[in-house]
Amino acid sequence: MTTGLPAIPGRVAYIFDEPNFDIDQIVGIENIKLQDLDVLTRVVMKRFDPDFVSQVRAGDILVGGHNFGYGHPHIPPMHIMRHLGIKAVVAESFAPTYWSIEIAAGFPQIPCPGILDLAQRWDELEIDFAAVCVRNLGTGASMAMAPVAQRDLDVLQAGGIVPFLRQQQQLKD
Repeated sequence: MTTGLPAIPGRVAYIFDEPNFDIDQIVGIENIKLQDLDVLTRVVMKRFDPDFVSQVRAGDILVGGHNFGYGHPHIPPMHIMRHLGIKAVVAESFAPTYWSIEIAAGFPQIPCPGILDLAQRWDELEIDFAAVCVRNLGTGASMAMAPVAQRDLDVLQAGGIVPFLRQQQQLKD
């Protein structure tokens, strides 16, 4: 895996440890069509942690279980997470449709089998693309990341699919 992506340090803002977690639950199924960030801020994570919005800070990350993003992923749940400052998601594995949508948005999705054993809420982690691992900075423990397709890494490095395609077009011109 060759990438110029910088390491991503971040505090674990929340752990979604259930397998097949449907991200629509983050804002509630009844809110998946909302686009207003002020309204989404009022409903995000209420089912899981009513104090989430006051505790999350820019640069935090989320941790997920197996097949994170399962279901019919909609844009608002992760859009509000990015708006709140979430920088990446590290999960045991990802649902393919969710993965594609978030990589295209330029939002790092890090597959790391075993992450649920490595991290606890509020731990400081570092996603190290060069070393292909995730480190728990508090315990010193680390785990290998699963391979990520080079094209997905290129899309992330460009900042999303639109900037990536613009770069590709400029190379052709």
